[in-house]
Amino acid sequence: MPSSLPRPPYDPELEPILRRFKFTPTVTTAHIEGVRKKSSPTVDDALAGREISHEERTILGSGGSSDLKVSIFRQAPMTIRPASSARFENRPGIFYTHGGGMIAGNRFLGIGVILDWVEEFDMVCVSIEYRIPPEHPDPTPIEDCYAGLKWTSMNAKSLGINPDCLMIVGSSAGGGLAAGTALLARDRGGPLLCAQVLICPMLDDRNVTVSSQQYVDEGTWSRDSNQTGWKCLLGERCGQENVSIYAAPSRATDLSKLPPAFIDVGTAEVFRDEAVAYATLLWKSGVQAELHVWSGGFHGFDLLAPNANLSINAREARSAWQPTMLITSWLFGAEQLYPIGLLIEKGQILDAKPA
Repeated sequence: MPSSLPRPPYDPELEPILRRFKFTPTVTTAHIEGVRKKSSPTVDDALAGREISHEERTILGSGGSSDLKVSIFRQAPMTIRPASSARFENRPGIFYTHGGGMIAGNRFLGIGVILDWVEEFDMVCVSIEYRIPPEHPDPTPIEDCYAGLKWTSMNAKSLGINPDCLMIVGSSAGGGLAAGTALLARDRGGPLLCAQVLICPMLDDRNVTVSSQQYVDEGTWSRDSNQTGWKCLLGERCGQENVSIYAAPSRATDLSKLPPAFIDVGTAEVFRDEAVAYATLLWKSGVQAELHVWSGGFHGFDLLAPNANLSINAREARSAWQPTMLITSWLFGAEQLYPIGLLIEKGQILDAKPA
């Protein structure tokens, strides 16, 4: 049933693009196969027109019993500046968790914005092929992501990553998984992250916010579609009390001792209010967070309409935030980005990092 609530209008440049694509108002389990076919780009798609090298590795997933693929992206050797090559043997690192509504996508989906940073800041990106629901419900996706983060941290030196400059980045469902993985890293004593970037993150299984009620069957990802994704992940627990904060980070009440966050979201999408609430709780918990709420942006607008002014502004804002985090963590160590209270316990966390 369509929402009767008034809602913010779409950006006038974005709206005709959205209408042109004619998205399915509600994604159900019957649509999963089709959604997966449309959201599974190849590595060639990801690297088209870029001077970036790609390496594939296989690592152990959660429980150590399953093989997971990770892709490692770096600047191609001929593009690295000779004068800085020695310094950049220890480059900033990104651990990336892709989107797809918890039911689709692969490690190349939405990675274009990350590869921009690989080129601009000479970073190393590790992207994880975590297993997805409904075939692999909670806690498999979040545990796979945590296993991938641990592998990245433990192998930072051989990957060319400075362990003090490792951040986690995720978009949509991947944004929720990035937030959950950061919580797991906090509660399990590592790895230490210098930052978390949550792009239009999928954080709350309860679907009770005003924005979720405004976009019941509208946009690229509606409330009804969102319920499908969460039910595939959580089953009968969806919306109930016994849901882990790692699966649905909006369930957390204490976000202290987390790395600084960059969060952005559109005003015209389901995840608006949960993203704003998460940033607010980070501030309440004493964690630095930069929040951007893009006027008229629908879910994933910068991927669907990359040349729109709003998309360009969003990408520029994310890129502008990077140097502050990287310079501080590079010069002083990632722990200097955390509230002073965490420094008392930093020994426990730093012990989890590779030498």
